[in-house]
Amino acid sequence: MTKLTHLDSEGRVHMVDVGDKAASVRRAVASGRVRCLPETFAMVREGRAPKGAVITTAELAGIMAAKRTHELIPLCHPLALAKAAVTIEMDDALPGFLIEAEVRLTGQTGVEMEALTAVSVAALTLYDMLKAVDKGMVIEAIRLEEKSGGKSGEWQAVAHAP
Repeated sequence: MTKLTHLDSEGRVHMVDVGDKAASVRRAVASGRVRCLPETFAMVREGRAPKGAVITTAELAGIMAAKRTHELIPLCHPLALAKAAVTIEMDDALPGFLIEAEVRLTGQTGVEMEALTAVSVAALTLYDMLKAVDKGMVIEAIRLEEKSGGKSGEWQAVAHAP
């Protein structure tokens, strides 16, 4: 098992010192989804959601969250992101929304947490904007899809069933 990097030799929590690490291009992609009632889905598709531009607002919220991850996750480093993009697609088969976030920078630490935070907040924003008509929505399957850069290099998630 790999050593937990946020614990020192005495078991105390600390922020990892990345000062001696070489800067490299680091990228992470995360995904998740929100399931909703068919009626809720139709309302969004037809532009009838009570709070307006649901998808655009959730995409923007995800981008904003990626930029502020260090304020939410106690031991994350504040990062100067080069890219934070969130895309939400409507999926008739769920019914619901597929969320994907991509985050990139050149730096000394990875951006996995930023990508995961972007997806999480985008999903929560969808829920917030639609809860008046569908309190039973399900936020699910938030996960890291791939990452690159740094000492550990390339990593890609194993495919899973929907």
